[in-house]
Amino acid sequence: MAVTSEREPWKALLEAASRDGRLVAETLEHARAAELEPLPEERLAPELLQALRAAGIDGLYTHQAQSLAAADRGPTIVTTGTASGKSLCFNLPTLDLLCRDIRARALYLYPTKALAQDQARALTELGPRRRVRPAIYDGDTPRQARASIRRKANVVLTNPDMLHVGILPNHPAWGDLFSNLGVVVVDEAHVYRGVFGSHVANVLRRLRRVAAAYGTEPRFLLASATIANPAELAERLTGFEEVEVVERDGSPRARRRVAMWNPPLSDEALGTRRSALGEAAELLAGLVAGGARTICFQKSRRGVELLSRLVSERLAASDPELAQRVAPYRAGYTPQQRRELEQRLVAGDLRAIVTTDALELGIDIGALDAALVVTFPGTVASLRQMWGRAGRRGRGLAVYVAGEDALDQFFCRHPDEFLDRPVEAAILDHESEQIHLAHLLCAAHEGPLAEEDAAVLGPRWKAYAEQLVDAGELVARRGRLCLAAPEDYPAARVSLRSSSPESYAIVDTSSGELLGTTESARAPHTVHPGAVYLHLGRAYEVAALDTDRRRALVAPFAGDYYTQPKRETDTAIVRLLDRRRTLGVSLSLGQVQVTDTVLGYQRKRVADHQVIDFQVLDLPSSTFTTQAIWYELDEELLDSSLPIGAMLGALHAAEHSQIAVLPLLAMCDRWDIGGLSTNAHPQTGGPTIFIYDGHPGGIGIARQAFARFEELTADACALVAECPCRDGCPSCVQSPKCGNLNEPLSKAGARRLFERMLTRAGAPATLA
Repeated sequence: MAVTSEREPWKALLEAASRDGRLVAETLEHARAAELEPLPEERLAPELLQALRAAGIDGLYTHQAQSLAAADRGPTIVTTGTASGKSLCFNLPTLDLLCRDIRARALYLYPTKALAQDQARALTELGPRRRVRPAIYDGDTPRQARASIRRKANVVLTNPDMLHVGILPNHPAWGDLFSNLGVVVVDEAHVYRGVFGSHVANVLRRLRRVAAAYGTEPRFLLASATIANPAELAERLTGFEEVEVVERDGSPRARRRVAMWNPPLSDEALGTRRSALGEAAELLAGLVAGGARTICFQKSRRGVELLSRLVSERLAASDPELAQRVAPYRAGYTPQQRRELEQRLVAGDLRAIVTTDALELGIDIGALDAALVVTFPGTVASLRQMWGRAGRRGRGLAVYVAGEDALDQFFCRHPDEFLDRPVEAAILDHESEQIHLAHLLCAAHEGPLAEEDAAVLGPRWKAYAEQLVDAGELVARRGRLCLAAPEDYPAARVSLRSSSPESYAIVDTSSGELLGTTESARAPHTVHPGAVYLHLGRAYEVAALDTDRRRALVAPFAGDYYTQPKRETDTAIVRLLDRRRTLGVSLSLGQVQVTDTVLGYQRKRVADHQVIDFQVLDLPSSTFTTQAIWYELDEELLDSSLPIGAMLGALHAAEHSQIAVLPLLAMCDRWDIGGLSTNAHPQTGGPTIFIYDGHPGGIGIARQAFARFEELTADACALVAECPCRDGCPSCVQSPKCGNLNEPLSKAGARRLFERMLTRAGAPATLA
């Protein structure tokens, strides 16, 4: 579609990219006028009406008005676009309550500290000063200030981690909050998916249970970016049977160009392309020189720093002053540094900012002209939220710069489908066994478990609790279940970012600093001896893996290589949950036991990915139970005349390509998924492909794959069939996490297999 405007500083850049083939698709999102309703004077407290008018708010967008009405009826989730005024959707009912009831309290939950700080400022600026006393309570809150916050604040802003480990287990100290809790706000709800979401769902159920013990039933108000299943997500997060959805966006939107940018091939036979970072640097420098205020998103912190430097160097050659107006912004900076950058951006002193997803969420940094996203961020929902930052003065540009990854190239070969693609469903499983067991112990610490807890904890809690009784961790006393060791503090052992209760600490031996943790099941292949481990954009080499003390000892690393482990994986079917016949295969869903043994690792040069050598390791195997799908292939689908090596290559390539496209159907990353392909599994007796949830217990990824297996197979077929490489590349069947170091692989064999499967269903063999 041709799109022109005299005011657009990017016109020449896009025209040049269209001529040389970099611009693979372009479309126009038309401007949208605001849909307004007058302030509901009879509904809002007079003090609040006065404060709103003093702030220049004389009307509400339709979704804000609808949210206010919905909040009166019960739990609500608002899911509208970026910068659509979602905060007012939950601030209005909260501030109204505080104006009417001097004792009322509210609890706001945010996934990041920066968001909590941003919202605390907004509440202070908007709310009637005599009525609103917001305070942030997180790990950075000085200890001397905490007692005062518990006693005086009527809006407590915190994060799920602090609620889990600091507030709920110490609820007697928070009696004023829980006795008067009227509203719970859960902002950026789409972030709570996968392992993190499964944990947060349990934390919110514990919150409801503690509030009920104090005699309160707070209203739950959630806000989310646009996702496919807002009602389901809200219901699974909170445990309510029905949550009302407000999704029609009444906010205005500027006209915005959307462009897909694919770096040119550098080697057609290998399928390799010019660096996405190099392309983005060139494009961003051109936008800055043309006067566009731009935000650029990049996945890694190291990439943020490198891209910012590349852009500044390009600009310095012609305009040194302009080069100083580009800055990186990422986690790891001090709060003061971050606030200074935000203020420079809002004031217009900065022309461009390069960031990780630290600015993807709803921090107010003002309107911008353009937004660049370098490589696919993992979900269409995140991509659209990043794009939503662009658009002011009646114009905007959103660009997606593709990388070499399979999904990036899949989208570039299907640009129309991609631009129209619906956002994904956010998945979580609050009853994932290991996660649920851990939180039952936390709940028992907060108060003995009883039959009536089924209303909040769910109908299956008793069966899980009996496992804890059998393990000696819970005991029955007077018809209730209590901790066997009353002095225990189980919340301290549960990380909301991990599905496994057991983890390894990663310790920097040069400073003694705890860098982070990793699940026990993942430790042998992420922090094995000799591994190069990346943390906050810095490289460390693992000196030792102490299995007795569960810690990995690392030291700063300045080498020019990275490592890739070689491992052997076995799967044992533990329990069949469901089975169906489709695409000529027997498809099963169930529990499997995965056993991983790391045999050694390759060292590869960063510059050209060439193998330097292979180092042998002698490590114990790790085992975990999770959910998986597996499908058994009959002789008609496979070419029985093929040598075993060729058959294994076809199965292996098919497994990789399905794992590569599974994130299209579920909000997950390929690193959350594992797989195994074999020509003769001992339990099925024949050729079988397993795709399993990489987190102990599972978080719902396998269930999504089982339900949408036909789409999964069609997308994988298109990925393989349309990739221009000859024998397989990172854009189709090669995996960056393959334990067999991408051997053997047969791209042609995988394509034949998928085409035969799809023909069985009457579907086209490939998606052209």
